[in-house]
Amino acid sequence: MKTLRSSVYIISVYLLLISCTRQKIVSTTDSIHLLMGNPTNAQASESVPDNYLIVKPQYALSYNRSKGHANWVAWELSKKWLGSSDRQNDFRPDASLPASWYKVTPKDYTNSGFDRGHLCPSADRTNTAENNSETFLMTNMIPQAPELNREAWAYLEEYCRELVAQKHRLFIISGTYGTGGEGSKGTLNKLGNNVEVPARLYKVITVLPENGNLNDINANTPVIAVDFPNKTSLLQNAGWFRFITTTADIEKKTGHSFFTNTSKSVQTTLTAKRFDYTNSSLNVDTKCREYNGKPLFIGKSGGCYYINSNKNKTYVERNLCNCQ
Repeated sequence: MKTLRSSVYIISVYLLLISCTRQKIVSTTDSIHLLMGNPTNAQASESVPDNYLIVKPQYALSYNRSKGHANWVAWELSKKWLGSSDRQNDFRPDASLPASWYKVTPKDYTNSGFDRGHLCPSADRTNTAENNSETFLMTNMIPQAPELNREAWAYLEEYCRELVAQKHRLFIISGTYGTGGEGSKGTLNKLGNNVEVPARLYKVITVLPENGNLNDINANTPVIAVDFPNKTSLLQNAGWFRFITTTADIEKKTGHSFFTNTSKSVQTTLTAKRFDYTNSSLNVDTKCREYNGKPLFIGKSGGCYYINSNKNKTYVERNLCNCQ
């Protein structure tokens, strides 16, 4: 009997430790995706439903129950996340939300005139089918104007992956603010009763060397901050660099705080930076716009070209790449 009680006690202690460990994974900010910090001090507590922290292996986010979408999503982008897995397209509710909360479904977006736009892109998680699938949870979606989702926003996503191909490691935070966007069917403040349409979408991208970490961040670290209108009429033939801003400006408009895991002096310097595409240490060309069915690319020197059928560059007049 004594032996049985001892065994039960040991098993109980073991289960308690496992339970605590699992809780720690969900409830703390101990995640590689939050290396730059937690912009809104989100917590994994139902007492803060509009700033509810969800930490997944693939990304971390602050969920806003009232709005039916994330305040922001943060993720690491490096070569280990990229591979050849197919796009899963399995849009679905996020079962990790508290049981009593409404869980947004793909149908909430149907016939709305807005795309189910990824915050953490599907193409940033192609090393396994499981990781790609996790990007299709509705907590990672935002009502996004189609022209933004499919053009300038997508071009910036591709630019980021090209930076990784050029031996960089990125930490990206993508978020929203404001209310009211313009999709293919006009202006809306809300999709049905469940999903608020944001007025603006932003990204703050920190670019490190391939094996860089927090200790490598300094005043010279490249930072790309962009602030897009979620409005079709303002996005036609617009390159992402038209919407470059400073992180400080995004902080002012959102109340979010960035680079909080760095020193105060570095944080101040980085938030004040405005990325200069033509005068940057990052030597990667980017898509600018579509022209006669072909994507036009622009280089640091301003050269404008498309890739021909022989997979070579064909240069065209520079003013065709005037996407700013």
